[in-house]
Amino acid sequence: MSRTRETNIGKVDWITVGIFAFMVIFGFMNIYSATYNPAHTSMFDFDTFHGKQLIWIGVSAILAVLIMYVEGDFFNKFALPIYGFFTLLLVLVLLIGKEVNGAKAWFGVGDFGIQPSEFAKMATALMLAKYISGSESKLIGLTTRFYVAAIIGLPAALVLLQPDVGSVLVFIGFVFVLYREGLSGNILLVGLAGIVLGSSSIIAGAAKASFPFAGEVSGVWWIIIALFIIGLLGVWIIKTMVVPRNRKRLYWIVIVSTVAASSFSFSVNYVVDHVLKDHHKTRIYVLFGLELPPELQKKSSDPGYNARMAKATVGSGGLLGQGFMGGPMTRSHFVPEQWTDFIFSAVAEDWGFVGCLALIGLFVFLIFRLINMAERQRSSFSRIYGYGVASILFMHLLINVGMVIGLAPIIGIPLPFFSYGGSSLMAFTILIFIMLRLDAERLNIFK
Repeated sequence: MSRTRETNIGKVDWITVGIFAFMVIFGFMNIYSATYNPAHTSMFDFDTFHGKQLIWIGVSAILAVLIMYVEGDFFNKFALPIYGFFTLLLVLVLLIGKEVNGAKAWFGVGDFGIQPSEFAKMATALMLAKYISGSESKLIGLTTRFYVAAIIGLPAALVLLQPDVGSVLVFIGFVFVLYREGLSGNILLVGLAGIVLGSSSIIAGAAKASFPFAGEVSGVWWIIIALFIIGLLGVWIIKTMVVPRNRKRLYWIVIVSTVAASSFSFSVNYVVDHVLKDHHKTRIYVLFGLELPPELQKKSSDPGYNARMAKATVGSGGLLGQGFMGGPMTRSHFVPEQWTDFIFSAVAEDWGFVGCLALIGLFVFLIFRLINMAERQRSSFSRIYGYGVASILFMHLLINVGMVIGLAPIIGIPLPFFSYGGSSLMAFTILIFIMLRLDAERLNIFK
């Protein structure tokens, strides 16, 4: 080993490595608890879910060690090939992939499966860092913004075709990276307004409204009418309060905003009614507490079962929890496949409210540590990638926990380091240890 590489290894952020190792071990314990079977009590029984997870932990540990012996500049130079490779896998999985739970998102390898969308997030973070760090105009020019949107949008669109809505939402989280790199904060305000308008459109679209000469139509038309009234009010305010030379530009802003908002509202309603699959529509209706249409009621006898049982399991934990492997709801397997997307409910029942706070606090600490790590980089490539890692972790935490406690629709997304699955664990291991490798060389500037 060269002296330079030996010195760089010595600069590794071992506190972050320790947090990672603790969370992986804690995650394994909760998978063991959620899948416990009296007939297979050994933690090293590789025919069980926890036994297979132990294999993935071993593979991930090997990947972590290998990454630490790769020069940091490698990830900068090969960002495009890595991005291209995993984008190609997203195409191939649509053609020859195995369908699981209504999504064609897996390559089947014996009893194991590989989900390329998990690795595509890492590849997108690398490519985004590569392009923005090498762009002279940063995020000011329209051309740069177009390419940035394409880098994020291409894999996101391919994932949406599977369909894997949860992972698509994670790709949207890259907006936080762009904001750090100079994108206007108005974009975030537009995004927040879009969430509010989209939610309102879904709720209104589930209702029916009666219009003269039109009969009973979707209630979303009331929102569109309200938007045009607000637009007319804006035009009147501009006409009465703004000097003539400034009116034309403001008129166009109001007109374009009104048309865009109305089109978005109608599009959300159309997608829910005509694009989403029945199980996705059911989950959205359950989230908003809406009555299912007759055609969906026929296909699901109890559409809110998973969400209801997950919340009941969380509540069963109380303040301090039932103790490790002591949760009656978890032991009775009331929550289907609790060891995957609903693993947080098992954590809540075993360790209680205090344990959940500790877990979320640990995630928040890790995310802020990654942001602090990103800010101390001399290389803009490393800084941008660091923010990408933090954004991906944040979105996974937000969506998964929100889903389990009933604040987000059940869309299927793993809790990092805790949910069963090799793809998720390996992808997050690679994601974090690339950042640790770059941080060990933080005095270098990659070009």
